Parts: sequence; C-alpha cells; structure tokens
Amino acid sequence: MSLINNIMDYNKDFVETKQYQEFLTTKFPDKRMVVVTCMDTRLTELLPKAMNLHNGDAKIIKNAGAIVSHPFGSLMRSIIVAVYALEADEVFVVGHYDCGMTGLNSENVLKQAKIRGISDDVIETLGHAGINLDTWLTGFNHVRDGIENSVKVIRNHPLLPKNLPVHGLIIDPETGRLDLIDEGYAAIQK
Repeated sequence: MSLINNIMDYNKDFVETKQYQEFLTTKFPDKRMVVVTCMDTRLTELLPKAMNLHNGDAKIIKNAGAIVSHPFGSLMRSIIVAVYALEADEVFVVGHYDCGMTGLNSENVLKQAKIRGISDDVIETLGHAGINLDTWLTGFNHVRDGIENSVKVIRNHPLLPKNLPVHGLIIDPETGRLDLIDEGYAAIQK
C-alpha cells in the first residue's frame, strides 16, 4: 500500500471518530505570536513543547534553516499577514544546532538534482534567466549567523511596525534547551 493510501485511510478514520475535536481553535494565535523555525523533523513536536506552545497558541512558519532570504518573499508575507490580519504581536525566529543548512552549498544540491533527472540545460536556463543558484542554494556557516540575519530582515522590514519585538533563539534538537541570541524588547527601546 502506498504512503498516500495509508494517509487517506487513516484520515477517514480520524474524521469519522471525531479525533479532530481536541484540536479545535480559532485562526487567531492565543499567545499572539509568530514562530519562524526550521523544517527539521526533530522540531515537529519538540519545539512547541520546549516553548510551552499548545494548539492555537502561535502561527508557526517553517522552512529550511528558519532563513528569511527575501524581504518580499512568501515567508515574509506570512509574517506580515500574521501581524496585521491575525493579531500577532511578537515574532520568534528559532533556529537549531546541527542544522542541515550549516555548510550547505549549491554544488552538492545541484549534483543531487542532476542524479534525480534535472538536466544541465534546465540549470543553464535558470542561470540565463538571472537566477543565481549558487546564492539561492547556499546555507550559512553557523546557525547563529542565519538567525541574526533573519531577525535583521524582519526587524527592518518597511511594512512592519518599529515596536514589533523580533526575538532570535537557537534550540538544541535533542534536549529542547533554548539559547536566547537576540532579545527583541531591547531592540525596540533603542
């Protein structure tokens, strides 16, 4: 049986037995916060537990490395929507130690893409279209660098209020320990 069939069979039972009821909440985050974090599987349940978050407490946005790489990309749009349309009052950027984006380089990613069937012509065409894959498919040297940069992009965004606290943290993916890298309240008092 395929993965999608397993998921659909499970989902049918989930809905029929009303297991969804324990997750009912509104679209507004109860703790009025946005969390930008990494998509690492170790954080799926650990991060909310380590931050004392329950279903409905926060808007959680995930991507590779918790990196806000473009000030007008979809991740930044999600933050702006959370602040203005969904009543979030603070932003937490939470990276993690042992992140796969540490030391990631485009050469290795593109090599794997080619093995999976992406042709040199496609890669060349993207380059001619002005897409710099070397920059786009590169991570950071240290997770702290990535967090500090993402906090800076969010904090200085022209469409966000200057009094919006933007915090930077790093979580240990084994223990859940949080290290505060940038406390957002101090930054708004400057």
